[in-house]
Amino acid sequence: MNGTQHTTLAGLAVDIHGTSDARRPIVLLHGLSYDRRQWGPLLDELDAVDPGRLVLAVDLPGHGGSARRPTYHLDEVAGQVHEAATEAGFDTPVVVGHSLGGALATVYAAAHPAVAVVNIDQPLLVGPFRDVLLQAEPVLRSPAFGEVWDMMLQGMRTDLLPPAARELASTATTPRQDLLLGYWDEVLTTPADVLAEERTRDMGAIRDRGIAYHHVSGEELPAAYRTWLETVQPDATVTVIPGSGHFPHLARPREVAKILAAY
Repeated sequence: MNGTQHTTLAGLAVDIHGTSDARRPIVLLHGLSYDRRQWGPLLDELDAVDPGRLVLAVDLPGHGGSARRPTYHLDEVAGQVHEAATEAGFDTPVVVGHSLGGALATVYAAAHPAVAVVNIDQPLLVGPFRDVLLQAEPVLRSPAFGEVWDMMLQGMRTDLLPPAARELASTATTPRQDLLLGYWDEVLTTPADVLAEERTRDMGAIRDRGIAYHHVSGEELPAAYRTWLETVQPDATVTVIPGSGHFPHLARPREVAKILAAY
């Protein structure tokens, strides 16, 4: 996108793209260990299908050019992102998040003004993922913590990405131990049923405020999870982009850009 402004808002390094007009602005939240560079292919496609759309791409706390925080609980991080969006003059944005950013976008919209949430491949119920983390916790807290991230990365199917996107997924990332432990702290220390209750309340707040919810994934949602999603958010839209693994916005950025352009 042309005319990109690089700045710092609410202690977060951000890029502001596009110009203010009647269209709702978009806030982009990347996944754990990544940074705002990951949105490059999507921004290029968005500029083609929705030229000049106002977009705020954020480096989450502790990522990229943004300072670290003592803790990284989702509600705290969502509050800081909201401060940055407010400083940018973003009123009632479309909040888009990939992976951890999808959970963060959900928490953001439950507590702050938003017109829509686009969650890119992030289940909100931690269930089996928490079990895997708990089993791996001793290694995660050791000097060999990188082995846990490598295991996670193997399941993300970066092999399905085009070469340039695969390179971006492998380089626009810094999986530091403090980030993994910090952002996963709630999952490690809070029972799964308690976390499920929190996400159910978040989705209820989003539903009751008439905020659209769109889940984008690389494969069909598990039946139990889809049932939960349709129960807590009956009007939710689910889009499956086959063959894109955990990175639909990198594998098929034009398709994801068209989804964003519709809001």
